[in-house]
Amino acid sequence: MTENLPAQTMERVAAAGGAMRSELAKAIIGQEDVIEQIIIALFARGHCLMTGVPGLGKTLLVKSIAEIFSLSFKRIQFTPDLMPADISGTEVIDEDPVTGKRSFSFNRGPVFANMLLADEINRTPPKTQAALLEAMEERQVTAAGTTYPLERPFFVLATQNPIELEGTYPLPEAQLDRFLLNVVLDYLPQEQEEEMVRRTTNPSVPELDKVFSAEQIIEIQRFVREVPAPDNVISYAVALTGNTRLRPNSPAFIREYIKWGAGSRASQALVLGGKVRALLQNRPNVACEDIRALAKPVLRHRIMTNFHANAEGVTPDDIVDRLLKEIAEPRR
Repeated sequence: MTENLPAQTMERVAAAGGAMRSELAKAIIGQEDVIEQIIIALFARGHCLMTGVPGLGKTLLVKSIAEIFSLSFKRIQFTPDLMPADISGTEVIDEDPVTGKRSFSFNRGPVFANMLLADEINRTPPKTQAALLEAMEERQVTAAGTTYPLERPFFVLATQNPIELEGTYPLPEAQLDRFLLNVVLDYLPQEQEEEMVRRTTNPSVPELDKVFSAEQIIEIQRFVREVPAPDNVISYAVALTGNTRLRPNSPAFIREYIKWGAGSRASQALVLGGKVRALLQNRPNVACEDIRALAKPVLRHRIMTNFHANAEGVTPDDIVDRLLKEIAEPRR
């Protein structure tokens, strides 16, 4: 790890972040925090889970991000009858019309894209959900004993509908942990919703400029790993994660409301996400404020509440809020 990134590199990433927000503002009204968190997940070489009710523009947001990044984009609508081969691809028999000789070839599925929107991932059975695991973690697909590498960069953005849960298949904890962040979309304030309706009901369609190529994104992902993380920031990230677990010295409310806490991947996600956030703000290293800003999207899908919490309406976000108040930031 280098001690400091060159100032020119930080300025370039920060300027690109500003350009991205400006371009997305042409198509997306509001949702600034959501946009920032999705960009953080992409630059940190992670994946993102997006939770929100229908009609909030999740698909438009992802398509717009893919457009400004010059990335190939594909969308899968997850349904109860979707099969793993519908995601990864399948082998088919080809016959030569001249010789009649037959051979197998692999037809690539929609997972072979830079940006994949897995729409309503909780509406398909676990067998199909699991088909994404190897692709998300290993960046490759294996079929009939042959491994096919995925295009770089590779970014999965999966959506979940928190309503109409009858007949759905909640993601298992192992797969939830594969997502770097869990971003929550909420309704727009009235003024922003009025502006959104005004823009989307007129004949003009905004044209977004290309901000980044795939090669530039890969370069930024490499820069992110070189951003220094001071020891006190790492200690704070590990302390936040560790205090979500059931231990004798855990806070009393954790022992009362938590069934299972976050694993070590959460600590890594906090620091990696913090590095991206620092770069976007043209800062040379991660600060505890970055860890605090990302605590909810990193931890909310990695904390399992128990019956008592559910009965009293205590959510993972409530747990994180209390942890942020009670866990002091270590000094340098």
